[in-house]
Amino acid sequence: MMHLYTYDPAPNPRRLTLFLSYKGIELPTTQIDMRENEHRGADFLAINPLGTLPALLTDDGVLLTEVIAICDYLESQHPAKPLMGSTPLERALVLSWDHRIFVSIFEAFAEMLRNRSPAFENRALPGPLDVEQIPALEERGRKRFRGSLELFDKELGDKPFLCGDTVSFADIDLLVGVETARWVKESIPEGCSRLEAWLERTREALA
Repeated sequence: MMHLYTYDPAPNPRRLTLFLSYKGIELPTTQIDMRENEHRGADFLAINPLGTLPALLTDDGVLLTEVIAICDYLESQHPAKPLMGSTPLERALVLSWDHRIFVSIFEAFAEMLRNRSPAFENRALPGPLDVEQIPALEERGRKRFRGSLELFDKELGDKPFLCGDTVSFADIDLLVGVETARWVKESIPEGCSRLEAWLERTREALA
């Protein structure tokens, strides 16, 4: 039976939570408390050796550990209210934007958070490996985050959403990225009025 392992407050799980909520998908779920390091405990590592969340165990017994893969799989089973595009080109646009957002926003956030917080000592990268912090990467992450949002603001232009006239999973990801950046005292840069308006539209569309 399909089963979801997640931790709602964390950024990657929230991406999936918004996807599920918008589409009205309900799944049997177990919360793995990352604050208590349950994701690094033996019980969960026996399920997902990467120790990452969310993770979806499919009806076929296959474990999916990447949010974009989980959403693509679930959309194929629940096509109503599409978030991954309704045509091959639309899907390609969603995937293209999603990759850019993950690399330029989520990875930038991770550089800021994981290279400064004592809670991530020797855990500068997610996963089972011990990786030392590099303090200089915190400032690089801030530059990447701000510069990427300024570029996104220009590219958004007059479009209501990133991929056109309707909300998509790319919008969900950028929304989560922007809101989560408050953890490291970052937000949409001043002057990015298109993104500010987009943020309100996206929140309303997903409500």
